[in-house]
Amino acid sequence: MVRVLFVCYGNICRSTMAEFVLKDMVAKRGLSEQFHIESAATSTEELGNPVYPGTQRVLRAHGIGGFEGKRARQLRRADCNDFDLIIGMDEANMRNMGRVLGGDAQGKLHKLLEFAGSARDVADPWYTGDFDTTYEDVCDGCEGLLNFLGASGR
Repeated sequence: MVRVLFVCYGNICRSTMAEFVLKDMVAKRGLSEQFHIESAATSTEELGNPVYPGTQRVLRAHGIGGFEGKRARQLRRADCNDFDLIIGMDEANMRNMGRVLGGDAQGKLHKLLEFAGSARDVADPWYTGDFDTTYEDVCDGCEGLLNFLGASGR
């Protein structure tokens, strides 16, 4: 089983979007039993809050559900042992993930769009208001992640 944790600042927009996009992708491929997928926040600001309405809207528009009971949670040091890949959305997430997890000695920390061949950040729609572009970036990163996992034999 491949255990994937997506991380962003508040765990109500980008990381949650990535969690449910990847769950949808693996379900459509008949691979759900081979994956455990979650998401978390680097901050405490949104802890316990549901998925942001803009994220809900874009997920529903693409036929993706299952997020109704999702509540924001914070990244924990134990997550380093519990997950194979811990994937941030931007450089600030990466720095904060390293700080919370005590570094990346095991090579588990990655930025999502690196799987799509890009060094770009996934823009935070909380600030941009552009949930559609964020969705496209998340899809590109998740497709790249699945290709990476297939190519790496995981």
